[in-house]
Amino acid sequence: MRSQLHHCLMVIAFTITGTLVNKNACAQNTQKHFDQQLYNTILHMDSVCFDAFNAHDMERLKKVFADNVEFYHDLGGLTYYDQTMQNFEKMFAQNKNTGMRRDLVKGSLEVYPIKDFGAIEVGVHKFTHTENGKEEVGLLKFLHVWQYKNNEWKITRVISYDH
Repeated sequence: MRSQLHHCLMVIAFTITGTLVNKNACAQNTQKHFDQQLYNTILHMDSVCFDAFNAHDMERLKKVFADNVEFYHDLGGLTYYDQTMQNFEKMFAQNKNTGMRRDLVKGSLEVYPIKDFGAIEVGVHKFTHTENGKEEVGLLKFLHVWQYKNNEWKITRVISYDH
């Protein structure tokens, strides 16, 4: 009996040690390129962008996108600045009373620096609106390329996929 107990304790100890080593190794790999300040900045800019989106505020939304933005949508194709803004305006007009909103899925945000340019933002967002009296929710993947230029962060590329 004592031998079995000793064996079980040893297995538990090795399991815990292995788990801690694996967690530390993963944390180190994650931390290797992690920049908390950049992460916080991009998280803030994401909220600036989508607070404007949720408020259907075109003037604020336009300020977040670079004039040379390329918006790649897996179903809609490629659009540039003018057409992207027109698409937002159309979407807002069609969804005045649907409660349409976008929320970043908590824990999904990843931020990677781009040397001498800006950052890549990757995540999942939830779009919610009411259609035919029923709440519709979609979880969609996205990638934004942010450029830091003239003391401003702007989105230069959007990839929206998995619709």
